[in-house]
Amino acid sequence: MGTLGNPAGTIAVLQKYGFNFQKKFGQNFLIDGRVLDRIIDAAEITEDDCVLEIGPGIGTMTQLLCERARHVVAVEIDSNLIPILEDTLSAYDNVTVLHGDILKVDIRDLVDTYNEGRPIKVVANLPYYITTPIIMGLFESHVPLLSITIMVQKEVADRMKEGPGSKEYGALSLAVQYYAEPKVMVHVPANCFIPRPNVDSTVIRLTRHPEPVVQVTDEKYLFAVIRASFNQRRKTLANGLTNAGNLGVTRELVQETLEEMGLSATVRGEQLSLEQFAALSNLLYARVHGK
Repeated sequence: MGTLGNPAGTIAVLQKYGFNFQKKFGQNFLIDGRVLDRIIDAAEITEDDCVLEIGPGIGTMTQLLCERARHVVAVEIDSNLIPILEDTLSAYDNVTVLHGDILKVDIRDLVDTYNEGRPIKVVANLPYYITTPIIMGLFESHVPLLSITIMVQKEVADRMKEGPGSKEYGALSLAVQYYAEPKVMVHVPANCFIPRPNVDSTVIRLTRHPEPVVQVTDEKYLFAVIRASFNQRRKTLANGLTNAGNLGVTRELVQETLEEMGLSATVRGEQLSLEQFAALSNLLYARVHGK
């Protein structure tokens, strides 16, 4: 079993290496063994799996992943943690530790190298500010992946799973639900971490849809429409799309299209479902590009 999922084990390693937490990396290390087990269970890791772990820290969850998976690739941005990981993971021969920024790593190359191009599972405990770019980067690049199991701030998890009409519903909800099925797995109180964060966290699993749930002519255009719809939340959808500047639409065109869809000219973005956004995006794209 892993040896770090408790306060004493974690503190011993940090003291041994004189490690200082870096605020810029948003570092919070898990110190509750039961929560760790539940995360691994939530990710449904089997001995056939290749797992990409983003932000392994001192290797607390990495040890447990190594015990369940065929191979683990752990990508860590903080160079001060690399020698610690080499120590804490020295007992495992099925792990590769890479020093780098996950937003700049060629994940497809990792998939080809360590899993022969077959879909991987991603597990991560991410700082709040980087969650969305990493998740969207993984999905938009279409690297082969089965699921992403991530620990995020509770409100971010709420946002990912919400539907139309709620105040949490927005561009992130739609993007996540376009690519995956979100399911909240574990709630994690702030006192399960060193240092203790200001908010509670939630583990959410995003299981990749085998096929997109909606058909769109142009994926990038769909997401441009979605982003523009939520950029100015208090404005109408027509205003948001007209003001965006990168969609090639006029107010008249947007209003005509909404009318054709049976929607009010004053409808707001948070009232539309993913299916309605897909339909709107396809109609606008056809009119702008004459296709």
